[in-house]
Amino acid sequence: MLRIIPAVLATATIAEITGPAAAQSFPSRPVTMIVPFSAGGPTDTIARIVGERMSQSLGQSVIVENVAGAGGTIAAARVARAAPDGYTLDVATWSTHIVSPAIYRLPYDVQKDFGPVAMLTQTPLLLVAKKAVPANDPKQLVAWLKGHPDGVLLGAAGGTDQVAGFLLQQQTGTRLQIVPYRGLALAMQDLLAGRIDFLFDQPSDALPQIRSGNIKVFAVTASSHLAVAPDIATADEAGLPGLHITPWHSLWVPKGTPQAVAAKLGAAAMAALADPIVRKRLADIGQDVVAPERQTAAALAGFYKSETEKWWPIIKAAGIKAE
Repeated sequence: MLRIIPAVLATATIAEITGPAAAQSFPSRPVTMIVPFSAGGPTDTIARIVGERMSQSLGQSVIVENVAGAGGTIAAARVARAAPDGYTLDVATWSTHIVSPAIYRLPYDVQKDFGPVAMLTQTPLLLVAKKAVPANDPKQLVAWLKGHPDGVLLGAAGGTDQVAGFLLQQQTGTRLQIVPYRGLALAMQDLLAGRIDFLFDQPSDALPQIRSGNIKVFAVTASSHLAVAPDIATADEAGLPGLHITPWHSLWVPKGTPQAVAAKLGAAAMAALADPIVRKRLADIGQDVVAPERQTAAALAGFYKSETEKWWPIIKAAGIKAE
């Protein structure tokens, strides 16, 4: 036993040395940022804006790779299995890391297999409809929904939309049919074509179509107005006071990634979020950059814990099933 102790101590010493050393040389090749939805959607746009600026700080390219499907769980599983060396980043969303774990049987533990890097942005959703929907205000909308039980199609690109749809039905006493999509960009295409009736979409997708008059908007899923569109009614003003959902985006790495490496990634992300150009680009698509004190890995870990404690009981009690 005594002969083993020096080996253990030596191993510990090597780990202490290689941790900071690895961070000093990191990254020596491109970093891959895994986006859990198809290209062109809000999450993809955010990742590309932030990743482009992070590459300046890191001195290496940040490559965005879209891995869509199964409510974002395919992408998350890939990150969970990746080498814990900092070269694979998970773009986690409220949908993929709060809703999906509550409704899917996963091949990974969302609370144990990832390490926090940085909190990025948050924004409420917009309840939008195809132009042909005859309702022009929330009161007319509810009446129309009640007159079409089980005949109204709601697009859903992930668990967030399913939860929003459940809350809408709960608030209005109506029933909707959920149509699953691999990304919000695809759902928006079908909304524009009139193949679905409604969509809970992020401002980056919805606002250009609203301003062009291609779709209708009924409310924002929050108690306060969007800074980029203050004329859109809040959920409270629309008579839907319980319809409050504010999805968020954050960065994670596989568990076991050296702390110094994760910290370097976090610093690059925070530098990106402090850049006025990045902030404007994100604001232009309706994304609110969270305050600096909320961007840190420690703050993200605490926030994630509070979100799971709040939402998992609601989602499970709702009986929402994987689509």
